[in-house]
Amino acid sequence: MSLSWISQDLPQPFDAERVANAFERWNALGDRPAFESLASKIGDIASDPQSKAVLAALFGNSPYLTNLCLRDPDIVCEVFESGLDHAFATALDPVRQSADARDLDQATTMSTVRKAKRRAALVIAMADICKAWPLDKVTSAISETAETTLDFTMAHCLCAMARQRKYDLPNPQNPLEGSGIFAIGMGKLGAGELNYSSDIDLIFLYDQDVVTYLDEDRLQQDLVRMVRDITRVMEERTGDGYVFRTDLRLRPDPASTPPILSMIAAETYYETVGQNWERAAMIKARIVGGDRAAGNEFLEILRPFVWRKHLDFLAIQDIHSIKRQINAHKGGSKINIPGHNIKLGRGGIREIEFFAQTQQLIWGGREVALRGKATCDTLRALTKFGQVSEEVRDEMLAAYEFLRTVEHRLQMINDQQTQTLPDTDDGLRALATFLGYATLDAFKDHLLLHLRNVENNYAELFEDDTPLTGDSTTGNLVFTGTEDDPDTLANLREMGFENAENVSVTVRGWHHGRYRATRSRRAREILTELMPTLLGALSKTTNPDMAFRAFDEFLKGLPAGVQLFSLFTAHPELLELLAQIAGTAPRMAKYIGRNASVLDFVLMSGFHEELPDADSMLAELDARLSREDMVEDWLDVARRWANDQKFQIDVQTIQNRQTPHEAGRALADVADVAIRALFPRIADDFAAKHGTFADGGLAVFALGKHGGQELSPGSDLDMVFIYDVPEEAEESDGEKPLSPGHYFIRLSQRYINALSAPTAEGVLFETDLRLRPSGSKGPLATHFKSFEAYQNNEAWTWEHMALTRLRPVYGPQSLCDKVIATTTAVLRKERDPDQLVRAVYDMRNRMEAGKGDNHPWAIKMRRGGLVDLEFIAQYLQLRHAHDHADILSPTTRDVFKRLGTAGILENDEAEFLANAGSFWLALQAMLRLTTEGPFDPARASTDLQQMLARAGKCDDFASLQDKIETTATRIKTIYDRIIADPAEKVSPPETTQ
Repeated sequence: MSLSWISQDLPQPFDAERVANAFERWNALGDRPAFESLASKIGDIASDPQSKAVLAALFGNSPYLTNLCLRDPDIVCEVFESGLDHAFATALDPVRQSADARDLDQATTMSTVRKAKRRAALVIAMADICKAWPLDKVTSAISETAETTLDFTMAHCLCAMARQRKYDLPNPQNPLEGSGIFAIGMGKLGAGELNYSSDIDLIFLYDQDVVTYLDEDRLQQDLVRMVRDITRVMEERTGDGYVFRTDLRLRPDPASTPPILSMIAAETYYETVGQNWERAAMIKARIVGGDRAAGNEFLEILRPFVWRKHLDFLAIQDIHSIKRQINAHKGGSKINIPGHNIKLGRGGIREIEFFAQTQQLIWGGREVALRGKATCDTLRALTKFGQVSEEVRDEMLAAYEFLRTVEHRLQMINDQQTQTLPDTDDGLRALATFLGYATLDAFKDHLLLHLRNVENNYAELFEDDTPLTGDSTTGNLVFTGTEDDPDTLANLREMGFENAENVSVTVRGWHHGRYRATRSRRAREILTELMPTLLGALSKTTNPDMAFRAFDEFLKGLPAGVQLFSLFTAHPELLELLAQIAGTAPRMAKYIGRNASVLDFVLMSGFHEELPDADSMLAELDARLSREDMVEDWLDVARRWANDQKFQIDVQTIQNRQTPHEAGRALADVADVAIRALFPRIADDFAAKHGTFADGGLAVFALGKHGGQELSPGSDLDMVFIYDVPEEAEESDGEKPLSPGHYFIRLSQRYINALSAPTAEGVLFETDLRLRPSGSKGPLATHFKSFEAYQNNEAWTWEHMALTRLRPVYGPQSLCDKVIATTTAVLRKERDPDQLVRAVYDMRNRMEAGKGDNHPWAIKMRRGGLVDLEFIAQYLQLRHAHDHADILSPTTRDVFKRLGTAGILENDEAEFLANAGSFWLALQAMLRLTTEGPFDPARASTDLQQMLARAGKCDDFASLQDKIETTATRIKTIYDRIIADPAEKVSPPETTQ
């Protein structure tokens, strides 16, 4: 056999010692019984100058190929005796007939396909190193090896499933034919361009109309098991090595779908949420295993998805957005050869493939000649089509051949799936030698030439594109495909994202349409355009990872995306605001996710200005409600208006545009306005059926923080309903009359529903009526005389404490005046000081036992916190209002100021307590806006720590923590002096009132 196929410029051995050792082992092979018949051939190969030079090139540069030669010397002999083509065919002969796998057990199947793969791999390597085969034949042979071994493996696994009486094989003599189960080869396997140690990208599908299964309920489960068996046979390492590593991540939405899908499920996915990068991937799709007829039918069904009949300008915009996310440079940029990734790095193989595929996507729908799978063929076709010049084509083809050859040599050394150049000069010299270069500098010069050519030609695609961020120095932000882009990960880390891999995976999930907001193609295309701006905004927060997670939660809650994403595109300042909220107030971000329309309100003039007063707000809400006629519409309008106002207050709070005292007053005003605007309409609607009473009516009073106009974000409204009618009134005057008690209880229920019933616009306010007379056991609405009698004769001391914060919100003025007069009289009663202080003290202790929390940040319940502060104010009012009526006020801060003016407290102590109340309320409001669950300072972002410090009027977080402790300690000291110490001197009564 002529050896003319051996190149005259074979690579020189890099490691002479390895060569000598390998030849010693090679010559000893003839003495082994297994190779006795080959002894003379083994000796002849080692002594012939040409064949010896080939082995020396293998032995001196590749430990992996050395081991293959020593393991299978017969295939080496076959190469030199019968030629490369014959030897390659011989290597695959045992697995060429898939029917031969029918009766094999799994162990024999695994051994058979592994032996065939390694023998074929050795022949291919020899052909490549000797330059006997061109690049396309080398990659085609590797692809044929993968396809043939996969077919054999699938036939074995199908037959194994059939033997278990689960699957009815249509053609037992040819198991794959008509089976309805097939594998689509993607990427380089689909294009017939596999690299030497490549993974194979596969999508497994089955035709639900063809597969005949004995137990339909277990079909999916057993098919999944079969696919797992196929991948195990292909990639598990045994004593015989492995066949090919398999990658199933190119299937539709791999994070949420099984390893094998039905054709209809895959078709539905591509038609609804298929992305443009998936269209690009499908260009190379080819049936490489199983039922070819069913598989090709599926690819034909998918053809309109891949190749758009008409030029799709939205798709072009999306493709350009993807391009513009890539940091394309044109000449002059520094490429560091040690450690450079020749596939994914600048000027690498991916850029050549992307150069071809993007133009295929745009023009291939109209020009059938541009639908080729192979990269080089596509480049030639693009030149014929007039899209690529001959010079650029030749440069890209030369670079592709060169880089793919470098890739193969890298992988041949130790059979590693790598495209990264060695990071040491010694490693680079070894690679350069294996490639046939006499010096490392000569290799570097050639490498840089090709990388520069690719880089410049690739950048031509971007010449008309302005970078999405408006900053040409911004690095890659690419989230297509299934692999993390190395430059993107590096750029994300530089932007401040510690978990760059999580960001990359999550963004790819958005593009898979896993959230409702990203299910439409248009939404995903706009999101692609927004991505650099979005990530840039999130990166400006002090904890970008937390901000990103909060934005992901926001996105998850959105019902739709196109309108909002378009809004962000038109108003990028909204993204800045959302990023700030996501980074510091995840609860607010979740609210926006459920109520995205609130962002429209942000754009209205005045959003960042001083909040309007209650009268102005009432006029606005009245005007809106007047345009509606139905109760349901009133409720929705009121909710939209109130939620907008609450959001504005919350935003201004986290931006430190107003004090928490002002925010609490504003939130109380919103609640008051909603009640005053809604309740008259609810009352009129109720009266239309049940009539009214000639005199009297129903009044609404606020208690607790609502009464004190100190509401915090998310606070309930503590309320009490009181009505009055003339004594002679027996029933209302409507079509369906009701007795007074029944009438006002039902009307009160309507009022409560108007506030707290959920509608499409959410809930207006949650309500709490447990502070009404007799608590939850009492009626919803209380007659004035019953209220008066209860407060004078039955109410407990703690109920009078709560009464200090009663404030009228809505109702007949005369009734409101009567209730306030009664309340004032009750609060001004002269009381036994000992019994009072003991009752207050015992009440606080019961709260401590039931709800106590001494965590430093348990602002309400900790000792020295809000409850202790409020107990001081309420006790002193009950203790001294008899002589000092002017100390009564529903607002705690005002109470302390009045106590100082009255001389009941020293002025400095009164001022301290008033400021302490504002301090606690400020922290409570900020924590409610920004955290969920107990606050852990160790896990708080720097942004949040700074916000809390500003809210507490401190220079930094450490000072804030000190202020918390000193404030609580002093409040507790005052509480003990005024309440605890005197109370402990009084014997506890049998019943505390």
